[in-house]
Amino acid sequence: MWFKNLSIFRLTETFTLTPGELEQKLEPMSFRPCGPHEEFCFGWTSPIGKTTQQLVHGCNGFMMLCGKKEERVLPTSVVNEMVQEKIFETEEQQGRKLSKKERTSIKDETIFELLPKAFTFSRKIYAYIDPKGGWLIIDAASAKNAEDLLSLLRKCLGSLPAIPLNTVEKPVLTMTQWLVKNQAPDGITIEDECELRSPEEAGGIIRCKRHDLALPEIKNHLDSGKEVIKLAVNWADRISFIIDEHLAVKRLRFLELCQDQAADIEADNEAEKFDADFSIMSAELANFLPRLLELFGGERQA
Repeated sequence: MWFKNLSIFRLTETFTLTPGELEQKLEPMSFRPCGPHEEFCFGWTSPIGKTTQQLVHGCNGFMMLCGKKEERVLPTSVVNEMVQEKIFETEEQQGRKLSKKERTSIKDETIFELLPKAFTFSRKIYAYIDPKGGWLIIDAASAKNAEDLLSLLRKCLGSLPAIPLNTVEKPVLTMTQWLVKNQAPDGITIEDECELRSPEEAGGIIRCKRHDLALPEIKNHLDSGKEVIKLAVNWADRISFIIDEHLAVKRLRFLELCQDQAADIEADNEAEKFDADFSIMSAELANFLPRLLELFGGERQA
């Protein structure tokens, strides 16, 4: 189980629950399929898969969780077409224009009628808690998905003091200087992708992919005032990723050194393979996250 994105949250208080205690907190909100008239359902499922019902997978002090969301798919075009037909028929029968409230009521009734017939699709959002390091790490490509899982976790625990990562130096300014000087910190290699944005409101955006970022044309954009809001980098030849202006990590890849380590571990079944991969990944990120803070001047204290 290798994360592809990192939404990073700092736990501002010590996380004291054991895996067993956390399991008990999550059980009341275990995943169940959508009912006929529910637009979505969101709950906890086993991180490992169908081989076990365990909602929390503990390994070397880290705790893996998995939220599962099932949604009913109602194409907007289909809903709108049916609503317009019903509005037209009602207006013809009553010989008058319907009010906004009446139109909204027809739309709500139409959705309620269609929901039981709608297809469903589901997706999983993985996360793990690092009590020793004080981290909650969510594998989510969007801030909304990360917040959805965090909200679900807070409902189960009553509260969870967790805040987005915040550093002394602004990532945009720091990454811009890396490109301006064509020099990255020790252990960091700048790769071939970036996104530049003019600082003014609604400023222009330049996206570069598979491009030598040391070329003069990139520096010309920087000299004109554009700033780096996304940058592809490599850390110690162990992981590569894109870091953005909010310190979210996207398109994370664990490189050959990590993959070789995983390949050397013999696993007899899916659970053992999951455990081995999780152990390597969590240990790797536990080493990387403090370095990530250092790159941007350390963590800003509240």
